[in-house]
This record gives sequence, C-alpha cells and structure tokens, in this order.
Amino acid sequence: MTILPQAQSPEADAIEPSELALAALGWILEDQDRAERLLSLTGLTPQALREGIMTAQVQGAVLEFLGNHEPDLLACAEALAVSPGAIVAAEQELNA
Repeated sequence: MTILPQAQSPEADAIEPSELALAALGWILEDQDRAERLLSLTGLTPQALREGIMTAQVQGAVLEFLGNHEPDLLACAEALAVSPGAIVAAEQELNA
C-alpha cells in the first residue's frame, strides 16, 4: 500500500486512536455501499459493531478496513483532516 503525504497540521495527527476510529466509522457509515463493504469484509454484523465499537478490537478492524483500500484511506483522511499515516498508525496501535 502506498501512502501519499498530505500537508496536515501536527495537531490533527495527534488525535487519539480511539477517537480517530470513531470519526472514521462515522465517515464510513455516510455511504451505504461503503458501510455494507465494511460489514462484509470485516465479518462484523450491525449488532456486533454497535456492541463492540468501544473496544480496541472493533476500532482496529474499522481502521484496518480503511488501510486495506487506499482510495477510502485517502478520502477518509482528507475528510477528517488527518494524514493517511495517522490512520495507519492508529490502526497499528489499536491492533497491537
């Protein structure tokens, strides 16, 4: 996966991994096709997502979903005003 650098403020990349995962999930759920792809590729059900969203495991799965599809990773990073690398780093921290 190639991560293109983006000019973002250092403060934007200092967001907590959990907060970034929740913001990313909100972005994912804005598009029905993307939301359905999240569920399909992660194996999560809507109920499991609702019940587990505050866990590192589910949050990590959300960010891993983005990391595995560069167009979504870049679009989400732009929408959240963070670098793609911040999303990848948050995923790695949550899945450690």
